[in-house]
Amino acid sequence: MAHFTPAFFGFLRDLKRHNDRDWFAASRERYMTDVEWPLLQFIEDFAPRLRAISPAYVADRRRMGGSMFRIHRDTRFSPDKSPFKTWMAARFPHEARRKLKSVPTFYVHLAPGECFAGGGVYHVEMPALTAIRRRIADAPDEWTTVLGTGLVVQGEQLKRAPAGFPATHPHVEDLKRKNLYTLTAFTEEDVVADDFLDRFTAACERAAPLVRFETEALGLRW
Repeated sequence: MAHFTPAFFGFLRDLKRHNDRDWFAASRERYMTDVEWPLLQFIEDFAPRLRAISPAYVADRRRMGGSMFRIHRDTRFSPDKSPFKTWMAARFPHEARRKLKSVPTFYVHLAPGECFAGGGVYHVEMPALTAIRRRIADAPDEWTTVLGTGLVVQGEQLKRAPAGFPATHPHVEDLKRKNLYTLTAFTEEDVVADDFLDRFTAACERAAPLVRFETEALGLRW
């Protein structure tokens, strides 16, 4: 069953051209029908598949405070005062998210011409990043096993090894990373296909060795 239709991307394209509150208010029913409801249903249908990957990760279909990102932008500190995002996304974080600010997560991002999914850590606080780096440094064979699954770790890097970590470590390039995540790209045609939930699940399964490593590095249950 297809969760998304071309109307999903059509709305987001139109929103990019008419990014103002009056247009959105007049198009709210279309937004609810073509964009929000399909994504919420996708989140709900992914929940049992996520539990099969790890029961410690959460798919929450609530409209507010759940997995779905709000479409409203926070413009308080941005020179761009456009009120709405022109993309939709959902995160599926570790259950400890309410106690810890920095936890690994699975993620899906859907925008015209830019669709991807995966998992890992992004913009985590320094204590969490240091714990993950320490696990890489102290358990290099475990990290080699993660990389051996074929996933590609991404993330912005420092120019040098972080303080307290050897520049000669065999995994120094990953120790330099300020974010550690892996992504799978999709086309719009992939997203509107009947099997996109299967494809997204497979992307999360590919990311799972990295997410598990990070989860355990933070002392959290997998």
